[in-house]
Amino acid sequence: MRVTKSIALASAGLLLATSLAFAQSTEIRVGAPLEPPALDPTAGAAEAIDVVVYQNVFEGLTRIDQDGAVQPGLASEWTISDDGLTYRFTLHNGVTFHDGTSFDAEDVKFTFDRILADDSVNAQKALYEAISAITVIDPLTIEFKLSRPDGLFLFNIGRGDAVIVATESAANNGTDPIGTGPFAFVQWDRGSRVILEQYGPYWGEKPALTKATYVFIGDTTTMTNALLAGDIDGTYNFAAEALPIFQSNPQFKVVVGTTEGETILSTNNARPPFDKLAVRQAMAHAIDRQEIIDGATYGYGVPIGSHFAPHNPYYIDLTNTYPHDIEKAKALLAEAGYPDGFSATLKLPPVNYARASGQIIASEFAKVGIKLELINMEWAQWLEDVFANKDFDLTIISHVEPFDIGIYANPDYYFGYNNPEFQALNETLNATTDEAKRKELAQEMQTIIAKDAVNGYLFELAQTGVWNAKLEGMWQNAPVEGVVLRDIHWVE
Repeated sequence: MRVTKSIALASAGLLLATSLAFAQSTEIRVGAPLEPPALDPTAGAAEAIDVVVYQNVFEGLTRIDQDGAVQPGLASEWTISDDGLTYRFTLHNGVTFHDGTSFDAEDVKFTFDRILADDSVNAQKALYEAISAITVIDPLTIEFKLSRPDGLFLFNIGRGDAVIVATESAANNGTDPIGTGPFAFVQWDRGSRVILEQYGPYWGEKPALTKATYVFIGDTTTMTNALLAGDIDGTYNFAAEALPIFQSNPQFKVVVGTTEGETILSTNNARPPFDKLAVRQAMAHAIDRQEIIDGATYGYGVPIGSHFAPHNPYYIDLTNTYPHDIEKAKALLAEAGYPDGFSATLKLPPVNYARASGQIIASEFAKVGIKLELINMEWAQWLEDVFANKDFDLTIISHVEPFDIGIYANPDYYFGYNNPEFQALNETLNATTDEAKRKELAQEMQTIIAKDAVNGYLFELAQTGVWNAKLEGMWQNAPVEGVVLRDIHWVE
């Protein structure tokens, strides 16, 4: 009887282990350093929103793949008129939202009307202002007319800002997101996690994962311990200083790639003394990029001299526009009327690269007489005070939106840069489809903001992921914001 009982217990244990292994093979727990303030990417600027929902819960007419190329999304195909002003999309049939309501061309029209409305809170509304008319041809066909050609139109409608939402549920997407994607929202435990589960009636190819939990862990030590303990299966943007712990551990893989994150010392150009070019030039000369990259990213960052990603074919190297020169910085400050320097605040969001860079920049600026008070802020507070209310002197942030140099053409944007010449060039770029001309314009725009020292251009943020060695399908690079789950799977 004892032998039989032992066999029974062993069998039960085997069944339990098999059950746990099966659960592991279809579920994933992703460590996220920032909790999103809401879950509607069409109504918020925070990257943390897209990390959870982009291409997982919500989808656009097109989608961006991990190489940055445009792929079909909810639209199966499209045609473009010879003059580049009319786009006609054919939509997939049989698509439903997660609440069971049907998806059709009326939802597309509603989504873009909402983006373009006077009271729109879409963070990238300006990207879609070339849309002059939207016509529903039939339930599965919709037509867009543009007021001017837009070389990035197909890319921009594939971003998180343009995912399709439904009239029935759009108002509640901030807390109860309902999209058409392969994963449906299940619950949000504030301060802890968001849970997604595979949506059974999904119209496209079903992902291997059946469940994904995003666990919010803002502290590097806690994230490290969670990885080592197996409490999470990976993270997409891990602190560079802790990577050596995992590089030689066969239970993990370190995946290093690039992002669209231009990390800048954002400067309030509308507030004295930063409204003076000589002051901004002095700060640019005071910055030692390599010291910041070594100290804040452990060498993983790539130096930049303007607001453009080095991997982009339009990029021009402007890092020598204002080389590190302490004496030149002091002379420019004196020229601007600040021979003894001045005091300012540096407001820092709760991400490692910003906090570490802030310490280094404060030390560098002290050498030229600029005394910085470092103010650490939580993410929601930073979004409200700095981004929305423009109540800041200086801050450090990575702008992770792709091809976003156009933000400098908006004088109401949070760093308050107002240059009519730049604004005109941006309008021309937006209306240009010829690649050679677009490159020429983009490089001219990069040069203008570099010479104007609008912000302190520091480095391009690397994507440094740490994942369980048995996971495959994670994106190495981040051409858009998000942790896309559709290709992630476990292997034996």
